[in-house]
Amino acid sequence: MTISGLGPHGERAAPPERIALLPDDIAAARMGRFRVAIVLHTMASDWAKQQIAGIMATFGDCETAVIEVVDCGFAPEAQVAALDRLRGEKPDAIISIPVANSTVADAHRRVSQAGIRLLLLDNVPTGLLPGSDYVALVSADNFGLGTIAAAFLAKQLADGAAVGVLSYHAEFFATNEREIAFNKWMLTNRPDVRLHVRKFDSIQTAGTDALALLKRHNDIAGYFVVWDTPAMEVVKALDRAGHHLPVTTVDLGREAAINLASDGMICGISAQQPYLQGIAVAQTCVLALLGKQTPDWVALPGLAVSSDNVVESFQKVWRKQAPREVLVSAKLVKDHSAS
Repeated sequence: MTISGLGPHGERAAPPERIALLPDDIAAARMGRFRVAIVLHTMASDWAKQQIAGIMATFGDCETAVIEVVDCGFAPEAQVAALDRLRGEKPDAIISIPVANSTVADAHRRVSQAGIRLLLLDNVPTGLLPGSDYVALVSADNFGLGTIAAAFLAKQLADGAAVGVLSYHAEFFATNEREIAFNKWMLTNRPDVRLHVRKFDSIQTAGTDALALLKRHNDIAGYFVVWDTPAMEVVKALDRAGHHLPVTTVDLGREAAINLASDGMICGISAQQPYLQGIAVAQTCVLALLGKQTPDWVALPGLAVSSDNVVESFQKVWRKQAPREVLVSAKLVKDHSAS
């Protein structure tokens, strides 16, 4: 599948096949006995757990030791402190998903200046450049994810409808790309649709922000929320307030998958492949530690997930059987459609 977006510095994406490890690479890595630390924005999400699983599986094959996994809880100050502390541990590499841009830029730059290989997931802090400040960025095609979500929601909208766009207030490459792509697709393919944007500061406030946007623009007929966890807060808030509006989002988390399968407010999801993204960043890291050239940006395509393919998609994304609630709901919806 074609990658539709560009990297943070206008790079064309390299496919994950470009950083596949050969048997000789794995053998050399085992000889190297490398040590790596991982610094994540959160460990509370399904996405993060699958990223870690993919990273661990690859490093396990290469006998590369993960000395620590840090959960920053979306707090920039916690990430800065963790990176500064880990520099003293002198790992061979650090894999990080920056939780902000300018606030955490210097701390990430200090990692590279200390001679530690820096691999980034999903976001690049302000002013950092590939090849000098970090090895590579590995992410989904977030622009593509935004376009998939827009196409899903467009099917639910009457002519001249209004849409609420709930975006993340922090500077974050991945969510910014999704928002830009969603808006661009709507402007190009559904110029009749009016977009009302509001930024949420935290997952916990997303539902309140959705209701505030609806109060201000009572003609809103659907929502796009930039990832699934705040999207489910929006769904719950709308439900409590007595509204049933179509919602599209990114990431096939458990709650969102159940809602989609049961014909709830979630009407379509553009899913990342976090396990495969974890493998990709670990492979890129190993190649860099072996002194091999790596692409500046490695990206994986998203998946379009509807109620028709949610069971199969869940298995593909999470590499396990879909939850019972998804299996039962998907069957009930299909049985009802057939009758």
